[in-house]
Amino acid sequence: MRIRPTPHRTWPRAAGVAASIAVALGACTGPPDDLAPTGTAPVPVATLGEPVELTTGLEAPWGLTFLPDGSALVSERITGEILRIPAGGGAPQTVGVVPGVRVSSEGGLLGIVASPDFATDHTVYASVSGEDQNRIVALTIADDFGSLTVGRVLLDGIRTADRHHGGRIVIGPDGHLWIGTGDAFEPENAATDDSLNGKILRIGVDGSVPADNPGPSPIYSSGHRNVQGIVFGPDGTPYASELGHRTWDEVNVLRAGADYGWPETEGIAGSTGEAPIATMHPDDASPSGIAHAAGSLWIGALGGRRLWQLPVEGAAATAEPIAHFVGRYGRIRTIEVAPDGALWIVTSNTDRATWGGTAPRPGDDRILRVPVNAPA
Repeated sequence: MRIRPTPHRTWPRAAGVAASIAVALGACTGPPDDLAPTGTAPVPVATLGEPVELTTGLEAPWGLTFLPDGSALVSERITGEILRIPAGGGAPQTVGVVPGVRVSSEGGLLGIVASPDFATDHTVYASVSGEDQNRIVALTIADDFGSLTVGRVLLDGIRTADRHHGGRIVIGPDGHLWIGTGDAFEPENAATDDSLNGKILRIGVDGSVPADNPGPSPIYSSGHRNVQGIVFGPDGTPYASELGHRTWDEVNVLRAGADYGWPETEGIAGSTGEAPIATMHPDDASPSGIAHAAGSLWIGALGGRRLWQLPVEGAAATAEPIAHFVGRYGRIRTIEVAPDGALWIVTSNTDRATWGGTAPRPGDDRILRVPVNAPA
């Protein structure tokens, strides 16, 4: 099944799967290639170069963040370790183990993001699944990258569970932390303001609630099932990838105070909440990490075992999505844009406790570098 981009607006949604497909097709920003009128020129989109393997032998890697020198830190969900990968690739260096990590089917050490002032403050922020609750912590990395300590807990009170932790954490162009949480496998959490689960959260790097949040809490938006990808376009547009249940995964543009429909609505099946700009079937996607480069969103697919490219401009998809590397590398967990503009892709084949497991290949898990060529 192809992903069908849809314009961003709230519209009546179809009640069933077949009707949902029809609505999505009718709402496309442009016709599919095989339905395009004769003589219509395709929208120019970025292309990819051949992947180069940077490192191998990782165990259930989850988050990745770049440092000022071009090297990267990667988190391992199950071991709780943070590793450093040289800018040009090579054997990883163990930085340390984050304390207090509780491993479950999908929980553990999840997303990480380096402080914009890492060169001076040596701080990394992490999403951590704990015994009683999930939390956002600030870590201090030693000068020689040989150890780490927990500096402070910025946010706690996020309900934990065996699955649906969300876990992505990024720093927006506003300098604040944006955090995706899952519904903790209790869908009603996503719809209530009494829970931090099933939400996009936004806090300051000191743990404070920004004055321009929609309300007096960290909640920025609600009605999310399980957000594992957040990224910003060059104009500041925030996008999120969200795992659906059995019918539709979503790509959303985030708006302050907006409700995205879960659990009443899944993708385009239902009548509540903000409409996604793209939907896809979980068999083709189960999206996790998301990046923006050269006019496209690049979305890692777990169950779909591929990299999706969705051309966008602001709050709209501008062309039909393109699938890359279908089945070639298995599950893809994380996508980040390196300082040189290339994509770093993190596979997730040793993390077989989650749905859509793929038998690890020799060398799994790995990080790949993929050049991005701007549209012609």
